[in-house]
Amino acid sequence: MSRTLEPTRTGTAAGRPRRGAPTRRTGGAADLWHAVPWTLPALLLIFGIVLFPAGYMIYNSTRRISVAGVDHGSVGLQNYITVLSRPELPGILLNSLIWVVSVVVITVVISLALAQFLDKTFPGRRWVRMAILIPWAASVVMTTTVFVYGLDPFYGIINRFLVDIHLIAEPFGFTKEPVPAFLSSIGIAVFVSLPFTTYTLLAGLAGIPSDMMEAARVDGAGAARAYFSVTLPNLRPAIALASLINIINVFNSLPILKLMTGSIPGYKADTTTTYVFKLLQNEQRIDLSSALSVINFLIVLVVVALYLWIVKPMKEVS
Repeated sequence: MSRTLEPTRTGTAAGRPRRGAPTRRTGGAADLWHAVPWTLPALLLIFGIVLFPAGYMIYNSTRRISVAGVDHGSVGLQNYITVLSRPELPGILLNSLIWVVSVVVITVVISLALAQFLDKTFPGRRWVRMAILIPWAASVVMTTTVFVYGLDPFYGIINRFLVDIHLIAEPFGFTKEPVPAFLSSIGIAVFVSLPFTTYTLLAGLAGIPSDMMEAARVDGAGAARAYFSVTLPNLRPAIALASLINIINVFNSLPILKLMTGSIPGYKADTTTTYVFKLLQNEQRIDLSSALSVINFLIVLVVVALYLWIVKPMKEVS
């Protein structure tokens, strides 16, 4: 009578796993612990630079802190109520809306034209592309300071140039009044935002298959029709990314407005970000400025969420 080998638990007579059989994988918790030594420096950096300051700011927003920095205890949400009830806040919120929308929209429109131009082949294109990077490579404070001195009505070279070409009759104090200073700040913000946005759109243009444009031309589409029907829809992810990052950066931008409008009394040229700085510098209210900073953060989260919900940047182009 012949003896038959009974299969073992591994499915083979010798107890070895069969070729092609799936190997046993470690659990997710074990993989996570193995990754901790590699990610710990980054986690500590995030905690020390982002999470801890944010948590401490939220804590300060619920305290009553004197000018000398003495903590007099918790006041709950009173700081938020005080900030939101200030009479100048509606105008500051309107300025913030105008500031963000104007800078982002103008930047994207100009960058679309620049990206389309730089995507063409022409002599010296490499040097032109490098020149576009200059406002991005330079410090925002340094760039704004150049404009502040250039717009000065007494010795500013920009003011002198505008007079020489008869665009204005006499030197004008662009940084002396709220509206001109605010509009000039928008122009400077657009100038320093163009490099990043243009290069993001250039990357988007490089990712558009050439056969799509050729198919559009074969179908009889002109340059304008091909751009709005093929190029622009395929640029939607790049436009969405550039716009989203610009919204966050512009909303939180302090140097441009601080240098251009900081010497103007009142709050007619302020956004919520510069208002935080004035509460801290002029009134020395750490608690109120912390509360407004938290409100600013919540506004950014809401704006970003609405933007992603409305634009749907990852939606496929049909």
